[in-house]
Amino acid sequence: MTMAMDRALRTLASPIVPRKKAVAKIALVDLHDSTRSTLSECFRQFGIETVIMDGDVADRLQREKYEACVLNLKAGAEAIMESARTSRSNSRMIIYGLGGSAQDAMRYSKYGINAVFHEPLERQSALKLVRATHTLVLHEFRRYVRIPVITEISIVSSDSRRFTATSQEISSGGMSMQTEDEVGMGQNVEISFALLTLPRIWVRGTVSWRKGKNFGIRFDLADERRARVKEWIEAYLEN
Repeated sequence: MTMAMDRALRTLASPIVPRKKAVAKIALVDLHDSTRSTLSECFRQFGIETVIMDGDVADRLQREKYEACVLNLKAGAEAIMESARTSRSNSRMIIYGLGGSAQDAMRYSKYGINAVFHEPLERQSALKLVRATHTLVLHEFRRYVRIPVITEISIVSSDSRRFTATSQEISSGGMSMQTEDEVGMGQNVEISFALLTLPRIWVRGTVSWRKGKNFGIRFDLADERRARVKEWIEAYLEN
């Protein structure tokens, strides 16, 4: 056996070392120790690594890559979200707010907050939110993905009533949202909204379900404007 052949056989016999899968990281920004501990435990259950972040957070989000972040919705939050959304690495990161309500999060709607952990933080409710959104953090998408996002929706009903709602999730086929106003099953509506890089769009739809203050709208298949929503979702997921 030649030396060259011997080396070749030894190479073939060597075990193949699998490439280590990149770990999804989420930044915990300026949170109390108890909150950090609870959220770290929740995200760890889904294989997501948490990184405690203090100091010059805005600068770090310009330089370091994270799949998501959790930050307090208080003074200084806007600068951090601005830094994330204008960075090359984190412009499409999942942003969780902490504290307040969905209405409080509306102040930052132009930054596309995806979901809110309410205070005082309870482990079960936090785990429920993480379970509902972790596939986006891990980039493990279902065929018909629903993206959680909080923004204001303007609605005109078929009887010419005008009111607003707060979005919860959006897909290429429709949206779920919340409102204090009366909305009837099967009612035709036209809604308008803006999402990060998607300028304000108008699209027709029908109320497909209602539960308490929450309801869902199925986009009108004949409305060609819904294609812009589908394009935005695809671009969001490709990042």
